[in-house]
Amino acid sequence: MVIGIGKISGQAGARRRSVSGGGTTDVVARLVLQKMGEALGQSFIVENKGGANGAIGTEYVARATPDGYTLLFNTAGAQTLTPVISKTNYEALASFEPIGLVCDVGFVVIARKDLPANNIQELIALAKKTDKPLSASSGSSMISLVTEQFKKSINAPAVINAQYKGTSPQMQAVVAGEVDFSFDSFVSVEMIKAGKVKALGVVLPQRADSFPQVPTLKESGIQGMEFGSWAGMLAPKGTPKPIVDELSMQLAKIVKLPDVVAKLKAYDYVPRFENPEEFGKHIQADTDRWKRVVKETGFKIE
Repeated sequence: MVIGIGKISGQAGARRRSVSGGGTTDVVARLVLQKMGEALGQSFIVENKGGANGAIGTEYVARATPDGYTLLFNTAGAQTLTPVISKTNYEALASFEPIGLVCDVGFVVIARKDLPANNIQELIALAKKTDKPLSASSGSSMISLVTEQFKKSINAPAVINAQYKGTSPQMQAVVAGEVDFSFDSFVSVEMIKAGKVKALGVVLPQRADSFPQVPTLKESGIQGMEFGSWAGMLAPKGTPKPIVDELSMQLAKIVKLPDVVAKLKAYDYVPRFENPEEFGKHIQADTDRWKRVVKETGFKIE
């Protein structure tokens, strides 16, 4: 997601930012930027640029002039996984200045409301039937990999991994019944509560606060699915340090605000700030991990 701002450290600020509307980055970014705009007395313009597993919006910011006018809100998939599995015109760290991590993000397995499965084990039984393969939607490289790992873990290679342009369209595909299930980054919380989709399991270390009755994948007998994501802010490489430091300082304050914490937790996101140095080490560790996982699994985007 590209971000635009008014003025930072006396300089005219950014005007844009990109991500797929309605996805994790959009949800988190709009919440954080409203507070940052109030604190700095400046306006932030949000521009969603979805597609190519997050590469389009991320490349847009990587090419931007590093003057503080254009910033990026991104997730682990587009930032660290997509450059590993695709030919991109950016690198996870070499193309960006980390500003700060905002929160950790898990996943919930959602299914269309009329799917004859009410838990993970029933979903697995359906997935193993080869006469009518199930379909799963993926709107990012991260979720596509999670889906492929799930197919491998349950030995159900016939499941169709349908690609969508963004995590919001991916979730809406389940709501509309276009696909059978999906790994969603909790953007579907309200849809689950409204009964438009159903939650079968969560990819978290413990059960989600929003759905304490829904077991984790590990509780459901699925091993090797300890995947996670995050949401954070970055700037084009070469952005002046005073601008990065000012934004990071404001971000650190915002992540601790009670109403921000409450809203993030409403999506079962875990508020957690990392400064530029810590965030940079996190991004590098993620990149190294994905290189290892992709090599071990042979995963590739079709």
